[in-house]
Amino acid sequence: MKMTSNGDSGPLEIAIIGGGIGGLCCALFIHHFCGATKANVKISVYEQAAQYKEIGAGVHIGPNAAKLLHQIGIGEQLNSIAGFRRGVWLTFRRFDNGAEILTIPAKDEGPVRQAPVARAEFLDLLVHTIQERNAAKLYTGKQCQSVQDEGDKVVISFTDGTTATANLVIGCDGIHSSIRSQFVEDRPLYSGRIAYRGVIPIAELEQWWPFQSYAVSFLGPGKHFLVFPIRQNKSLNIVAFVAVPEPELGDLRESWTSKSQRKDAEVDYAGFNETVRKVIGLMPSQISKWKLNDREPLGQWTFLRGKVVLLGDAAHAMLPHQGAGAGQALEDGYILARAVADCFSGASELVKAMSRLESYTRLYQDVRLPRAKRAQQTAREAGLVYQMKAPDLAGLPYDDCLPIVKSKLENRMKWIWSGNIDEEYIELKTARSMS
Repeated sequence: MKMTSNGDSGPLEIAIIGGGIGGLCCALFIHHFCGATKANVKISVYEQAAQYKEIGAGVHIGPNAAKLLHQIGIGEQLNSIAGFRRGVWLTFRRFDNGAEILTIPAKDEGPVRQAPVARAEFLDLLVHTIQERNAAKLYTGKQCQSVQDEGDKVVISFTDGTTATANLVIGCDGIHSSIRSQFVEDRPLYSGRIAYRGVIPIAELEQWWPFQSYAVSFLGPGKHFLVFPIRQNKSLNIVAFVAVPEPELGDLRESWTSKSQRKDAEVDYAGFNETVRKVIGLMPSQISKWKLNDREPLGQWTFLRGKVVLLGDAAHAMLPHQGAGAGQALEDGYILARAVADCFSGASELVKAMSRLESYTRLYQDVRLPRAKRAQQTAREAGLVYQMKAPDLAGLPYDDCLPIVKSKLENRMKWIWSGNIDEEYIELKTARSMS
């Protein structure tokens, strides 16, 4: 496909707003699928920061998402920067003495496996791959202010006074999405929990670490303490969740940049076992502390007759209790890329292609929305289970909760890691008689 707005030769212009994990993976997926169908596209990624850099620590890429990266040829590189969990996804332990509640295995023997990674390393891999493949033009210092419908184009205005145009705008700009805010009011709901976050060298604890794997979650009433390995098991990622009434939050924000003192975490986890206390003692004196907000599922991800779509946290921000948010964003980008390639591969002129765009972006939405919505809901439920706050656990003694917790957790992740999104896409596309 080579075309412009008047039918002459030229590329279809795609603008991705947000250069985080979701946005860069989306660019790679579109480049891959459009290349396979010989659809001529020009992809531009606009990142508001001065450089492509992830703030934060570790992120989990489950096998459902890892296999998509293998399909576009970067699975080996993903594994080279990932931590390895020694056959364990998570071992859930008592908060007080560290005794086992339940251990969920992970199949780590094949190339497609659990991949806990440092966000910064993963982002570097994605940037390098985009540049190596010439998959997209990467811009920095471009914070989106507004989008405006202009026929078969969308005009994007940035806060620096510049503008750009595109036939398709993909909002990958996170939980505080400026794209989403122009169409849907953001209504964050405090989840009742905060999270301390940090990373420490595994070399400082490997001599005394008491468990087979570094992937452990200690569960206590109103608190749970999660660790998992990243950077080829050179670093331990820490996320410590505490139930806090909203009036006690003060000015704490929903932001990676919010900080606290290590001593606050030491106080909150004083009743936990020695392993947890020693890990906290290895954290720096100033650590990240984040207010965890929840959001109700959006019923619509496509706007301006399909020329603007949402992806990842901009579409379905979810609590981190299942480690599934990044994977769901990757699934979004993969299915959207298939839809874009299918939409434009059969069109010889831009006018014809644009007439099909809304139906194909809606196909993306309708394939992905039910699964993302379920991930949001089950993440919310998981947080309540981990801290003995689920309706059938509330008020029970801790020891009486544990058999119920075990039964709720043992098969919780199977549906996320399994399933076939390609089949879901083909099935719905066929049902709608779309070419």
